[in-house]
Amino acid sequence: MSDTMNNTMNNSMTTQEIEEAFEVNIYPRRDAVLVRGKGSKLYDEKGKEYIDCASNVGVSNIGHANEQVANALFEQYLRLANCYGIFYNDVRARLAQKLAEITPGDLNKAFFCNSGTEAVEAAIKFARASTRKKEIICAMRGFHGKTMGSLAATWDAAYKEPFMPMLQGFVHVPFNNFERLEKAVTNDTAAVLLEVVQGEGGIRVGDRDFLKQTESLCHSRGIILIIDEVQTGFGRTGKMFACEHYDLTPDILCVAKSIAGGIPMGAVICNEKIKVPKQSHTSTFGGNPLACAAALASIDFIEKQGLVNRAHELGEYLLARLRTIKNPKIKEIRGLGLMIGIELNEKAGPYVQILMEKGIIALLAGSFVIRLLPPLVISKDELDKVVEILSDILC
Repeated sequence: MSDTMNNTMNNSMTTQEIEEAFEVNIYPRRDAVLVRGKGSKLYDEKGKEYIDCASNVGVSNIGHANEQVANALFEQYLRLANCYGIFYNDVRARLAQKLAEITPGDLNKAFFCNSGTEAVEAAIKFARASTRKKEIICAMRGFHGKTMGSLAATWDAAYKEPFMPMLQGFVHVPFNNFERLEKAVTNDTAAVLLEVVQGEGGIRVGDRDFLKQTESLCHSRGIILIIDEVQTGFGRTGKMFACEHYDLTPDILCVAKSIAGGIPMGAVICNEKIKVPKQSHTSTFGGNPLACAAALASIDFIEKQGLVNRAHELGEYLLARLRTIKNPKIKEIRGLGLMIGIELNEKAGPYVQILMEKGIIALLAGSFVIRLLPPLVISKDELDKVVEILSDILC
């Protein structure tokens, strides 16, 4: 395409038309062009204001346009933006040490990558390398990403169908059913991979007995326990990590989304059981100083602003307010911290669309669940408005 033709098309086409023309058509688009955010608010190109109850699927725990992260990025880019892992780096070192300090149990080694699905891919490979076994036990309704290894661990068959055959060795059992999980264990079981709260699966909270029995089984049988906290980490559930609600001590913890204040980053934090041969798994951009600086600034903001406790308090407040809505369309309201699902007796999609029209951006978690993942900096007044609008549209 000539430059003249390209410029003419760009000048005459809307943003929506350009994206439709030049991007692979994978996302089910919503009819809004978002151009700006601040705190818990988002704005489209027409200036319409939205209360963000999606946080870019759990990314924006510290809200939008955080100045502390912005300053860290600016200063680090002028120093050194990229540094491949064959070299040591001061910022990467500080982040690895910080993650060892704030994660539970004996987790003390970090591998850095760029996303949640990459973190799960690494965890699967690390478990197989460390045990020399193949099988990974996962949960029905679980979601762990869409690259080939993590997709095999994910439950939803619709995501898998276009890309068959899947990577072999993955077994799925009902979530919160220890008896079925225990029966699935064989002499070739390398790991159990679970979310503490199933996000895409409908905001389904793990049962304490199930999780603790699974932990005990893994530790007694030499099975690697992998906890996927890609969506639940960094304060979302009212603890820094959701597994802390249950005093779980995983062997591998997968994190991403909110780790770096909106900058793409993921990490796998492991204990000493994990042994991986050198050069067997690497990442060109993983642990780049720019993302590490953003992560350090974001974690510092979470700690100094008390956002973990704030998520706990506001989550309790929001759950209590939502449960005052008496409507036969609501089947169940459940959640942990500021990770809340409203399960309906009918398809939730139309209500998510109406919410957006009324200035609330929310998500689906399956076909029947409205998912709320607001930034942890959201105010009670904003939550009250969300509840008020939800109550009105469900009537």
